[in-house]
Amino acid sequence: MATVTNGDKVSGDKEPGGNEPAAKKPVEVVLTKERLLGKESRWRRFGEPVPAGGSLNEDGTPDYGLFGPGSVVWEVLLHPATIVFHNSVQAFMQTKYKPIHAGIRDRDPIVRKGRAGTLTFFDSFERLQRNAGMHAPMWLGDTATAKLMAKHLHNIHKRVAGDVIDVGEPELGGYAASEPRDAMWAALTEMHPMLRVYEAFAFRGGKLPRRLPAETRDQFMLESSAYVRLHGVPVDDEIPTTMAELAALYEKYDELFGDTETMNISPDAGDDYQKMMAKVMIENFHISQVRAIGPLMIQAVLFQLPTSGLLSRKVRQSIGQSALKQKIAVLSSKLVLPIVFLMQQPPIERYFMRLMWGPDGVHLIESARALHKQALADRSAATAA
Repeated sequence: MATVTNGDKVSGDKEPGGNEPAAKKPVEVVLTKERLLGKESRWRRFGEPVPAGGSLNEDGTPDYGLFGPGSVVWEVLLHPATIVFHNSVQAFMQTKYKPIHAGIRDRDPIVRKGRAGTLTFFDSFERLQRNAGMHAPMWLGDTATAKLMAKHLHNIHKRVAGDVIDVGEPELGGYAASEPRDAMWAALTEMHPMLRVYEAFAFRGGKLPRRLPAETRDQFMLESSAYVRLHGVPVDDEIPTTMAELAALYEKYDELFGDTETMNISPDAGDDYQKMMAKVMIENFHISQVRAIGPLMIQAVLFQLPTSGLLSRKVRQSIGQSALKQKIAVLSSKLVLPIVFLMQQPPIERYFMRLMWGPDGVHLIESARALHKQALADRSAATAA
Protein backbone atom coordinates (compact mmCIF):
# COMPACT_ATOMS: atom_id res chain seq x y z
CA MET A 1 0.00 0.00 0.00
CA ALA A 2 1.53 3.31 -1.05
CA THR A 3 1.16 6.14 1.44
CA VAL A 4 1.97 9.80 1.76
CA THR A 5 2.73 11.76 4.88
CA ASN A 6 1.85 15.28 3.69
CA GLY A 7 5.33 16.54 4.48
CA ASP A 8 5.22 15.49 8.14
CA LYS A 9 8.03 13.54 9.72
CA VAL A 10 7.40 9.83 9.61
CA SER A 11 7.84 7.52 12.54
CA GLY A 12 11.53 7.09 13.27
CA ASP A 13 12.56 10.72 12.58
CA LYS A 14 13.12 12.24 15.99
CA GLU A 15 12.58 15.84 16.95
CA PRO A 16 15.54 17.68 18.51
CA GLY A 17 15.94 16.43 22.06
CA GLY A 18 14.95 12.89 21.16
CA ASN A 19 11.17 13.33 21.35
CA GLU A 20 9.15 11.12 19.01
CA PRO A 21 6.83 13.18 16.75
CA ALA A 22 3.18 12.29 16.34
CA ALA A 23 3.05 11.13 12.71
CA LYS A 24 -0.10 11.68 10.68
CA LYS A 25 -2.13 8.66 9.69
CA PRO A 26 -0.77 7.36 6.36
CA VAL A 27 -2.90 8.03 3.30
CA GLU A 28 -3.59 5.31 0.76
CA VAL A 29 -3.02 7.09 -2.53
CA VAL A 30 -2.63 4.25 -5.06
CA LEU A 31 -6.01 3.49 -6.60
CA THR A 32 -6.56 0.15 -8.31
CA LYS A 33 -9.44 -0.66 -10.64
CA GLU A 34 -10.80 -3.12 -8.07
CA ARG A 35 -10.80 -0.51 -5.32
CA LEU A 36 -12.47 2.01 -7.62
CA LEU A 37 -15.35 -0.35 -8.41
CA GLY A 38 -15.76 -1.50 -4.82
CA LYS A 39 -17.37 -4.60 -3.37
CA GLU A 40 -20.91 -5.05 -2.10
CA SER A 41 -19.81 -3.99 1.40
CA ARG A 42 -19.32 -0.41 0.19
CA TRP A 43 -23.10 -0.08 -0.15
CA ARG A 44 -24.57 -2.81 2.07
CA ARG A 45 -25.67 -2.07 5.61
CA PHE A 46 -28.06 -4.95 6.43
CA GLY A 47 -26.96 -7.81 4.25
CA GLU A 48 -28.15 -8.37 0.70
CA PRO A 49 -31.20 -6.19 -0.05
CA VAL A 50 -34.42 -7.98 -0.98
CA PRO A 51 -35.70 -6.71 -4.34
CA ALA A 52 -39.26 -5.51 -4.76
CA GLY A 53 -41.44 -8.58 -5.28
CA GLY A 54 -38.88 -10.79 -3.54
CA SER A 55 -41.02 -11.23 -0.43
CA LEU A 56 -44.72 -11.51 0.40
CA ASN A 57 -47.17 -9.35 2.29
CA GLU A 58 -49.27 -10.85 5.09
CA ASP A 59 -52.07 -11.49 2.59
CA GLY A 60 -49.74 -13.50 0.35
CA THR A 61 -49.39 -10.87 -2.38
CA PRO A 62 -45.92 -9.80 -3.56
CA ASP A 63 -44.34 -6.99 -1.54
CA TYR A 64 -43.33 -4.42 -4.14
CA GLY A 65 -42.07 -1.81 -1.67
CA LEU A 66 -42.82 1.89 -2.00
CA PHE A 67 -43.60 2.14 -5.71
CA GLY A 68 -43.65 -1.12 -7.61
CA PRO A 69 -44.03 -2.17 -11.26
CA GLY A 70 -46.18 0.07 -13.41
CA SER A 71 -45.54 3.15 -11.23
CA VAL A 72 -44.47 6.44 -12.76
CA VAL A 73 -41.51 6.60 -10.37
CA TRP A 74 -40.18 3.29 -11.71
CA GLU A 75 -40.80 4.42 -15.29
CA VAL A 76 -38.66 7.50 -14.59
CA LEU A 77 -36.02 5.92 -12.38
CA LEU A 78 -35.33 2.83 -14.45
CA HIS A 79 -34.61 4.65 -17.71
CA PRO A 80 -30.91 4.52 -18.69
CA ALA A 81 -30.66 8.33 -18.74
CA THR A 82 -31.74 8.48 -15.10
CA ILE A 83 -29.39 5.67 -14.10
CA VAL A 84 -26.43 7.54 -15.65
CA PHE A 85 -27.24 11.13 -14.70
CA HIS A 86 -29.42 11.08 -11.60
CA ASN A 87 -26.47 11.07 -9.22
CA SER A 88 -25.00 14.23 -10.71
CA VAL A 89 -28.25 16.19 -10.94
CA GLN A 90 -29.27 15.18 -7.42
CA ALA A 91 -25.91 16.25 -5.98
CA PHE A 92 -26.19 19.56 -7.83
CA MET A 93 -29.73 20.24 -6.60
CA GLN A 94 -29.18 19.16 -3.02
CA THR A 95 -26.27 21.54 -2.52
CA LYS A 96 -28.55 24.39 -3.60
CA TYR A 97 -30.68 23.72 -0.52
CA LYS A 98 -28.65 25.63 2.03
CA PRO A 99 -29.26 23.41 5.09
CA ILE A 100 -27.97 20.36 3.18
CA HIS A 101 -24.97 22.34 1.97
CA ALA A 102 -24.30 23.43 5.56
CA GLY A 103 -24.52 19.85 6.80
CA ILE A 104 -21.95 18.73 4.23
CA ARG A 105 -19.68 21.65 5.13
CA ASP A 106 -19.81 21.02 8.87
CA ARG A 107 -20.39 17.29 9.35
CA ASP A 108 -19.49 15.26 6.26
CA PRO A 109 -16.74 12.64 6.74
CA ILE A 110 -14.83 13.80 3.64
CA VAL A 111 -14.57 17.30 5.12
CA ARG A 112 -13.15 15.78 8.31
CA LYS A 113 -10.65 13.89 6.17
CA GLY A 114 -9.72 17.18 4.54
CA ARG A 115 -9.03 18.80 7.89
CA ALA A 116 -7.01 15.74 8.92
CA GLY A 117 -4.93 16.06 5.74
CA THR A 118 -5.88 12.59 4.50
CA LEU A 119 -8.45 13.39 1.78
CA THR A 120 -7.88 12.07 -1.75
CA PHE A 121 -9.73 12.43 -5.04
CA PHE A 122 -10.91 8.87 -4.58
CA ASP A 123 -12.51 9.76 -1.22
CA SER A 124 -14.56 12.48 -2.90
CA PHE A 125 -15.54 10.13 -5.72
CA GLU A 126 -16.40 7.31 -3.32
CA ARG A 127 -18.64 9.66 -1.31
CA LEU A 128 -20.60 10.43 -4.47
CA GLN A 129 -20.50 6.80 -5.55
CA ARG A 130 -22.20 5.50 -2.40
CA ASN A 131 -25.06 7.95 -2.73
CA ALA A 132 -27.11 6.28 -5.47
CA GLY A 133 -26.34 2.73 -4.39
CA MET A 134 -27.53 3.37 -0.84
CA HIS A 135 -30.80 4.89 -2.08
CA ALA A 136 -31.59 2.07 -4.49
CA PRO A 137 -32.82 -0.29 -1.72
CA MET A 138 -35.41 2.30 -0.69
CA TRP A 139 -36.63 2.81 -4.25
CA LEU A 140 -36.34 -0.73 -5.59
CA GLY A 141 -36.41 -3.02 -2.54
CA ASP A 142 -39.29 -4.59 -0.66
CA THR A 143 -40.89 -2.70 2.24
CA ALA A 144 -38.63 -4.12 4.95
CA THR A 145 -35.50 -3.32 2.92
CA ALA A 146 -36.69 0.24 2.30
CA LYS A 147 -37.50 0.82 5.96
CA LEU A 148 -34.19 -0.56 7.19
CA MET A 149 -32.13 1.70 4.94
CA ALA A 150 -34.29 4.73 5.74
CA LYS A 151 -33.84 4.08 9.46
CA HIS A 152 -30.08 3.75 9.01
CA LEU A 153 -29.83 7.05 7.15
CA HIS A 154 -32.10 8.76 9.70
CA ASN A 155 -29.80 7.65 12.53
CA ILE A 156 -26.77 9.00 10.68
CA HIS A 157 -28.53 12.29 10.00
CA LYS A 158 -29.29 12.80 13.71
CA ARG A 159 -25.65 13.87 14.02
CA VAL A 160 -25.93 16.32 11.12
CA ALA A 161 -27.09 19.46 12.87
CA GLY A 162 -25.71 22.92 13.50
CA ASP A 163 -26.64 26.41 14.67
CA VAL A 164 -25.49 28.25 11.54
CA ILE A 165 -26.61 27.66 7.97
CA ASP A 166 -24.71 30.59 6.49
CA VAL A 167 -22.36 32.89 8.41
CA GLY A 168 -23.36 35.66 6.00
CA GLU A 169 -27.07 35.18 6.71
CA PRO A 170 -27.38 34.46 10.45
CA GLU A 171 -31.12 35.15 10.25
CA LEU A 172 -31.57 31.78 8.51
CA GLY A 173 -30.86 30.02 11.80
CA GLY A 174 -29.64 26.45 12.03
CA TYR A 175 -30.25 23.09 10.40
CA ALA A 176 -31.04 19.54 11.50
CA ALA A 177 -31.01 16.84 8.82
CA SER A 178 -33.27 14.44 10.75
CA GLU A 179 -35.94 17.02 11.56
CA PRO A 180 -39.09 17.31 9.38
CA ARG A 181 -38.21 20.39 7.30
CA ASP A 182 -34.75 19.30 6.23
CA ALA A 183 -35.65 15.61 5.95
CA MET A 184 -38.54 16.56 3.67
CA TRP A 185 -36.33 18.64 1.40
CA ALA A 186 -33.63 15.97 1.35
CA ALA A 187 -36.21 13.57 -0.10
CA LEU A 188 -37.77 16.09 -2.48
CA THR A 189 -34.38 17.16 -3.85
CA GLU A 190 -33.76 13.52 -4.70
CA MET A 191 -37.09 12.89 -6.40
CA HIS A 192 -37.75 16.14 -8.28
CA PRO A 193 -34.33 16.18 -10.04
CA MET A 194 -35.00 12.57 -11.03
CA LEU A 195 -38.08 13.73 -12.92
CA ARG A 196 -36.29 16.71 -14.48
CA VAL A 197 -33.34 14.70 -15.78
CA TYR A 198 -35.71 12.09 -17.24
CA GLU A 199 -37.73 14.72 -19.07
CA ALA A 200 -34.61 16.52 -20.35
CA PHE A 201 -32.29 13.60 -21.19
CA ALA A 202 -34.33 10.41 -21.66
CA PHE A 203 -34.68 9.33 -25.31
CA ARG A 204 -37.76 7.11 -25.43
CA GLY A 205 -40.02 5.71 -28.08
CA GLY A 206 -37.59 6.74 -30.81
CA LYS A 207 -38.21 10.40 -29.97
CA LEU A 208 -36.27 13.25 -28.40
CA PRO A 209 -36.57 13.86 -24.65
CA ARG A 210 -39.76 15.69 -23.73
CA ARG A 211 -41.89 16.71 -20.78
CA LEU A 212 -44.43 14.24 -19.44
CA PRO A 213 -48.15 15.09 -19.49
CA ALA A 214 -49.33 17.18 -16.53
CA GLU A 215 -51.36 14.34 -15.00
CA THR A 216 -48.37 11.98 -15.20
CA ARG A 217 -46.13 14.53 -13.50
CA ASP A 218 -48.71 14.89 -10.72
CA GLN A 219 -48.85 11.11 -10.36
CA PHE A 220 -45.05 11.10 -9.96
CA MET A 221 -45.33 13.57 -7.09
CA LEU A 222 -48.18 11.62 -5.49
CA GLU A 223 -46.11 8.44 -5.55
CA SER A 224 -43.05 10.32 -4.29
CA SER A 225 -44.94 11.43 -1.17
CA ALA A 226 -44.62 7.88 0.16
CA TYR A 227 -40.84 8.23 -0.03
CA VAL A 228 -40.96 11.53 1.87
CA ARG A 229 -43.02 9.92 4.63
CA LEU A 230 -40.55 7.01 4.76
CA HIS A 231 -38.02 9.49 6.13
CA GLY A 232 -40.19 10.21 9.13
CA VAL A 233 -41.72 13.44 7.86
CA PRO A 234 -45.09 13.82 9.64
CA VAL A 235 -46.06 17.16 8.10
CA ASP A 236 -48.64 15.73 5.70
CA ASP A 237 -50.08 19.13 4.94
CA GLU A 238 -46.68 20.17 3.56
CA ILE A 239 -45.74 17.03 1.67
CA PRO A 240 -46.60 17.88 -1.96
CA THR A 241 -48.69 15.45 -4.01
CA THR A 242 -48.91 17.57 -7.19
CA MET A 243 -46.47 19.72 -9.14
CA ALA A 244 -48.46 22.84 -8.18
CA GLU A 245 -48.06 22.01 -4.49
CA LEU A 246 -44.34 21.45 -5.00
CA ALA A 247 -44.00 24.83 -6.72
CA ALA A 248 -45.80 26.49 -3.80
CA LEU A 249 -43.44 24.76 -1.37
CA TYR A 250 -40.39 26.04 -3.25
CA GLU A 251 -41.87 29.53 -3.00
CA LYS A 252 -42.46 29.17 0.75
CA TYR A 253 -38.87 28.08 1.41
CA ASP A 254 -37.30 30.31 -1.22
CA GLU A 255 -34.76 31.86 1.18
CA LEU A 256 -33.27 28.45 1.88
CA PHE A 257 -32.27 27.85 -1.74
CA GLY A 258 -29.33 29.25 -3.67
CA ASP A 259 -25.64 30.05 -3.40
CA THR A 260 -23.96 32.86 -1.52
CA GLU A 261 -20.35 34.01 -1.24
CA THR A 262 -20.30 32.89 2.40
CA MET A 263 -21.97 29.43 2.23
CA ASN A 264 -18.59 27.69 2.03
CA ILE A 265 -17.22 29.43 5.12
CA SER A 266 -16.96 27.08 8.07
CA PRO A 267 -18.48 28.65 11.21
CA ASP A 268 -15.86 26.92 13.36
CA ALA A 269 -12.69 27.06 11.25
CA GLY A 270 -13.49 30.31 9.43
CA ASP A 271 -12.08 29.02 6.13
CA ASP A 272 -13.56 28.04 2.77
CA TYR A 273 -13.98 24.30 3.18
CA GLN A 274 -14.02 23.55 -0.56
CA LYS A 275 -10.71 25.33 -1.13
CA MET A 276 -9.28 23.51 1.88
CA MET A 277 -10.38 20.14 0.50
CA ALA A 278 -9.07 20.88 -3.00
CA LYS A 279 -5.66 21.78 -1.55
CA VAL A 280 -5.43 18.55 0.43
CA MET A 281 -6.55 16.37 -2.51
CA ILE A 282 -3.87 17.94 -4.73
CA GLU A 283 -1.24 17.34 -2.04
CA ASN A 284 -2.27 13.67 -1.86
CA PHE A 285 -2.48 13.17 -5.63
CA HIS A 286 -1.14 10.03 -7.25
CA ILE A 287 -1.34 9.31 -10.97
CA SER A 288 -3.48 6.20 -10.35
CA GLN A 289 -6.23 8.46 -8.95
CA VAL A 290 -7.00 9.53 -12.52
CA ARG A 291 -9.24 6.45 -12.44
CA ALA A 292 -11.49 8.32 -9.98
CA ILE A 293 -10.98 11.84 -11.31
CA GLY A 294 -12.46 10.99 -14.73
CA PRO A 295 -15.81 9.67 -13.41
CA LEU A 296 -15.83 12.37 -10.71
CA MET A 297 -15.50 15.07 -13.36
CA ILE A 298 -18.28 13.53 -15.46
CA GLN A 299 -20.63 13.09 -12.52
CA ALA A 300 -19.94 16.31 -10.61
CA VAL A 301 -18.27 18.92 -12.82
CA LEU A 302 -18.54 18.67 -16.61
CA PHE A 303 -22.34 18.60 -16.74
CA GLN A 304 -22.95 21.36 -14.18
CA LEU A 305 -24.00 23.97 -16.75
CA PRO A 306 -26.36 21.61 -18.66
CA THR A 307 -27.66 20.38 -15.30
CA SER A 308 -28.62 23.90 -14.29
CA GLY A 309 -30.27 24.25 -17.70
CA LEU A 310 -32.55 21.27 -17.20
CA LEU A 311 -33.70 22.47 -13.77
CA SER A 312 -36.26 25.21 -13.26
CA ARG A 313 -35.74 28.91 -13.95
CA LYS A 314 -36.29 29.49 -10.22
CA VAL A 315 -33.27 27.32 -9.40
CA ARG A 316 -31.10 29.14 -11.94
CA GLN A 317 -32.13 32.49 -10.46
CA SER A 318 -31.43 31.29 -6.92
CA ILE A 319 -27.83 30.39 -7.76
CA GLY A 320 -27.23 33.84 -9.19
CA GLN A 321 -27.18 33.14 -12.91
CA SER A 322 -27.69 36.23 -15.04
CA ALA A 323 -30.40 36.23 -17.70
CA LEU A 324 -27.75 35.59 -20.34
CA LYS A 325 -26.16 32.70 -18.45
CA GLN A 326 -29.59 31.16 -17.90
CA LYS A 327 -30.18 31.14 -21.64
CA ILE A 328 -26.74 29.61 -22.18
CA ALA A 329 -27.48 26.95 -19.56
CA VAL A 330 -30.77 25.98 -21.21
CA LEU A 331 -29.08 25.91 -24.61
CA SER A 332 -26.24 23.76 -23.28
CA SER A 333 -28.76 21.20 -21.96
CA LYS A 334 -29.91 20.83 -25.57
CA LEU A 335 -26.47 20.87 -27.18
CA VAL A 336 -25.21 17.98 -25.04
CA LEU A 337 -28.03 15.67 -26.16
CA PRO A 338 -25.87 13.77 -28.69
CA ILE A 339 -23.40 12.96 -25.88
CA VAL A 340 -26.26 12.19 -23.51
CA PHE A 341 -27.73 9.80 -26.10
CA LEU A 342 -24.46 7.90 -26.33
CA MET A 343 -24.08 7.71 -22.56
CA GLN A 344 -27.44 5.98 -22.15
CA GLN A 345 -26.60 3.24 -24.66
CA PRO A 346 -26.22 -0.23 -23.07
CA PRO A 347 -22.41 -0.58 -22.81
CA ILE A 348 -21.87 2.88 -21.31
CA GLU A 349 -24.97 2.74 -19.14
CA ARG A 350 -23.83 -0.64 -17.85
CA TYR A 351 -20.47 0.84 -16.87
CA PHE A 352 -22.01 3.73 -14.91
CA MET A 353 -24.64 1.47 -13.39
CA ARG A 354 -21.98 -0.80 -11.88
CA LEU A 355 -19.69 2.08 -10.97
CA MET A 356 -22.25 4.35 -9.29
CA TRP A 357 -24.95 1.95 -8.07
CA GLY A 358 -22.83 -1.01 -6.97
CA PRO A 359 -23.41 -4.76 -7.45
CA ASP A 360 -26.59 -4.81 -5.35
CA GLY A 361 -27.89 -1.76 -7.18
CA VAL A 362 -27.38 -3.51 -10.52
CA HIS A 363 -29.35 -6.51 -9.26
CA LEU A 364 -32.17 -4.31 -7.93
CA ILE A 365 -32.38 -2.36 -11.19
CA GLU A 366 -32.43 -5.45 -13.38
CA SER A 367 -35.07 -7.13 -11.21
CA ALA A 368 -37.26 -4.01 -11.19
CA ARG A 369 -36.93 -3.56 -14.96
CA ALA A 370 -38.18 -7.08 -15.57
CA LEU A 371 -41.17 -6.55 -13.27
CA HIS A 372 -41.94 -3.14 -14.75
CA LYS A 373 -41.76 -4.39 -18.34
CA GLN A 374 -44.20 -7.19 -17.53
CA ALA A 375 -46.57 -4.81 -15.74
CA LEU A 376 -46.64 -2.45 -18.71
CA ALA A 377 -47.24 -5.36 -21.09
CA ASP A 378 -50.11 -6.61 -18.93
CA ARG A 379 -51.58 -3.13 -18.79
CA SER A 380 -51.36 -2.77 -22.56
CA ALA A 381 -53.00 -6.14 -23.09
CA ALA A 382 -55.81 -5.28 -20.68
CA THR A 383 -56.41 -1.97 -22.45
CA ALA A 384 -56.53 -3.68 -25.84
CA ALA A 385 -58.96 -6.28 -24.53
